Amino acid sequence: MRRIAFCVIAALTLTAGAAPAESIPRLVPHEDTLQLLVDDRPFVMLAGELGNSTASTPQSMAPHWETLQRAGLNTVLAPVSWELIEPEEGRFDFASVDSLLEGARAHDQRLVILWFGAWKNSMSSYVPAWVKRDAARFPRTTNAEGRRQEILSAFDPATRDADAAAFAALMGHLARVDGERRTVIMVQAENEIGFLPTAREHGPVADAAWAGQVPAELLARMAPGRSGSWGRVFGDTPAGEEIFQAWAYARYAEAVAAAGKARYPLPMYVDAALNRPGVAPGGYPSAGPLAHLFPVWDAGAPSIDLLAPDIYFEGFADWIAPYDRPGEALFIPEANRANRADTVANALFAIGRHDAIGFSPFSIENLTPEKADELETLYRQVEGAWPLIAPARGTDRLDGFRARVGDDGVAMADTETMRMGDWVLTLTPVDPWTPRDQQDLRGHGALVLQTGADELVVIGTGVTITIAAADPAKVAGLESVWLGEYAAGEWKPLRLLNGDETHQGRHVRLTPGPVQTQVVRLYAY
Repeated sequence: MRRIAFCVIAALTLTAGAAPAESIPRLVPHEDTLQLLVDDRPFVMLAGELGNSTASTPQSMAPHWETLQRAGLNTVLAPVSWELIEPEEGRFDFASVDSLLEGARAHDQRLVILWFGAWKNSMSSYVPAWVKRDAARFPRTTNAEGRRQEILSAFDPATRDADAAAFAALMGHLARVDGERRTVIMVQAENEIGFLPTAREHGPVADAAWAGQVPAELLARMAPGRSGSWGRVFGDTPAGEEIFQAWAYARYAEAVAAAGKARYPLPMYVDAALNRPGVAPGGYPSAGPLAHLFPVWDAGAPSIDLLAPDIYFEGFADWIAPYDRPGEALFIPEANRANRADTVANALFAIGRHDAIGFSPFSIENLTPEKADELETLYRQVEGAWPLIAPARGTDRLDGFRARVGDDGVAMADTETMRMGDWVLTLTPVDPWTPRDQQDLRGHGALVLQTGADELVVIGTGVTITIAAADPAKVAGLESVWLGEYAAGEWKPLRLLNGDETHQGRHVRLTPGPVQTQVVRLYAY
């Protein structure tokens, strides 16, 4: 594949002393998706993202490692800011990075580094003081009225080159100090790129570029056979302007990512602050890696391995679907805030239905003890079953389900049918034996895995599953339903549920409460 090939080429330039290319965390084809390999084995990021400033110093971070361990994380997403690692131009200080590595290793965590470079949530608030104070060399953008704003220009080569040089220095440092340990497994290049409060930048350089010709490589992807200025090809409208700005951002991100991969070719992604439906570009952070701009980002940033959504709107299932693309990897780096009721259901749905390589709620260090225990139960059981789940990714032997949630945040009790081999499963996010006023359907969901012709593994909470034979001449029966848990792929049975717990063999019940794992043996008569 195009992006994987680039990683192999870039590995040839790896800093001396780092791990061989075949051992570096990487994405490889698997069925119709990609598999993340860490230490040469399939890996799922059962993760959480820190708040923006939590990892600024070891002292700030120290109280939180225990919470992250309690929550069962195997990966922490942690920001590294340009201003901290390059306080003076050309002088690098990696103390903040090294303290993260030390803490993660001491607490058995992997890391995903979030590069807060030229932009963070559209704004340029994490750049060094020497960049902030030199507006002549590092120009700011202007809005439509010509007013300056604290956003660096994507069209400025001095900004791009300085940002790329700092990022390359960071990646070179990681190759030297972590290439053998592989604590860091992935890197985010920039953070929630997107322009505000208009669809595109204004100013002499940006305006001149807007009047110029659309590059041939983008025309080939989006408007074959056409040529001309951006307004002529895509329209002198906010939608056309957004395409123009997205190309500028994609080319900038490509320069940064390529410079970093030349030092250490870890998988890299960019994340998107999503666009609220019905709002024009500029009313949301425009031109980021949004679903309607995938062709622009694919053409403009081939060194970026995946495009990832940061989901803070209701209706998680609807937002995740466009980012599940054949032959690509799906990662949810910010799955809303960690203490929400729907975190567990969203994780099961993302990993089961959409083959996600990772799931990460935001502000993970602020988990309440109750929510930390809830997340730990989920992550422990998914990780324990991962040796079974990983081979099934990208096949019809793996699926996920969750209660459907509308834009208003209200969960519905809709049923859904899925086919697993010779069996038809009907799932509902309601437990009929628990009073409805004691059920929060937002948190109800399940991962379903077929492990044999007559065997299923279900992991979840608050879901009732009725099973029928695909052959209408036959009736399906539950031979046995065991409650238990997997540990490193080995089944540890705890309790046989062939009586009241299955309504005397009528249903598989994942009762509301902590996530549970059940192994279901089926027969037909």
